[in-house]
Amino acid sequence: MQTENENYHKSITTNASAEEAFNKISSVDKWWTSNFKGSTNNLNDIFTLRFGDNTFTFQVVEVIRNKKLVWMVTDCYMTWLKDKSEWKGTKIVFEISVVNNKTVIELNHVGLVHDVECYDVCELGWNQYFGESIPALLATGKGILFDD
Repeated sequence: MQTENENYHKSITTNASAEEAFNKISSVDKWWTSNFKGSTNNLNDIFTLRFGDNTFTFQVVEVIRNKKLVWMVTDCYMTWLKDKSEWKGTKIVFEISVVNNKTVIELNHVGLVHDVECYDVCELGWNQYFGESIPALLATGKGILFDD
């Protein structure tokens, strides 16, 4: 059972290589939204995603090729929340490992905990993007974009 202070976490397993998983996760416009500007390739890169009037700006704060990728939310505007910048300061952490010839990808959204206002909606979103779109991208070469 999760406690109120546990970060959102999900794990998926794929036949794709760690390198392919890393590269596809970095291709945000292929699995999250095509409303993407910036770059996700190198340390300190900045990118912005837009969903209607909602915007999210990230900075790449850690890169260990084929193993780990960390994005910090430096700014955001979420229209439906009282605290429109609730994600600001949170981190999206992808960790990639190989176990029994399968690639395991762990997602932790550090700061997205049960007691924040957007948890339920954001959990559903991550379950779609990370749980459905990234696996589709890895298996078929085409993610499931949930654009406006």
